[in-house]
Amino acid sequence: MNYKVQEFIAAAEHLWPSGNAEEWDVVGLVVGSGQHSVSRVLLTVDVTSSVVEYAKEVGADLIFAHHPLLLKGVTNLDEEGAKGSIVSELIKAEITLFTAHTNADVVTTGTSAELAKRLAITEVRPLAVLADGVQGIGIIGNFSQVTTLGELSASLNSFLPQTATGVRVAGDFNREVSSVAICAGAGDNYLNLALDSGADVYITSDLRHHPAQEILELAKARKVEFSLIDISHWAAEYLWLGTASEQLEKMLPGLAIDICDIRTDVFDFLMNNPIDQ
Repeated sequence: MNYKVQEFIAAAEHLWPSGNAEEWDVVGLVVGSGQHSVSRVLLTVDVTSSVVEYAKEVGADLIFAHHPLLLKGVTNLDEEGAKGSIVSELIKAEITLFTAHTNADVVTTGTSAELAKRLAITEVRPLAVLADGVQGIGIIGNFSQVTTLGELSASLNSFLPQTATGVRVAGDFNREVSSVAICAGAGDNYLNLALDSGADVYITSDLRHHPAQEILELAKARKVEFSLIDISHWAAEYLWLGTASEQLEKMLPGLAIDICDIRTDVFDFLMNNPIDQ
């Protein structure tokens, strides 16, 4: 069934209001026109040249991406540049590009909520709360029963899409944990909030050496036990695409929706000597 792009935008706005996006974020229509027709949508975390080629192959006329293609300002769209080459291909192929980013993170069915659901987290509440007191970035909650860091890591590894870097953990393999903070995607801005929340462990992505080390040392100074689990940014948010697809199907019956299974995690393989536990 065909819809106008503006009808797709209206559905997306209902599900993931753009007003809830962070001030620095860039969401909404990126390439195309609200008057264009759309019959097949491709859902993806990232927009890469491979994703655009995939969209062409499956006949998608709209790409719905979680990550903004033009998050930071550009001064040109030279076709030999990283951004310009993708925008050019989208225009040539008459493919519309639409993005929902932090506005899709904060809803109660957002990216972090998807991870919490997979881990059967209870008593869920936001890590960084919006004004309504219900929505927000990240999740805080409790495990239905006490587990260990090793068991938790194994559980994550069982349902996350496989990547080269897998699941990285700072903490004792056998340490028991009962509460958790989660931020799907890059969450080192919320390290202090996670520690202050009283969570035993913080699950997020893209952790850097110094911020991670400092929060662990702060926990030691406070004489509290605190662990970190770092998972692939792409893998953490890829799971949410299934939920987004189901929600869009209800809002726009008959619209063909595909989920792009291209792994856009940037790493291809890992060389490592295992650490004895």
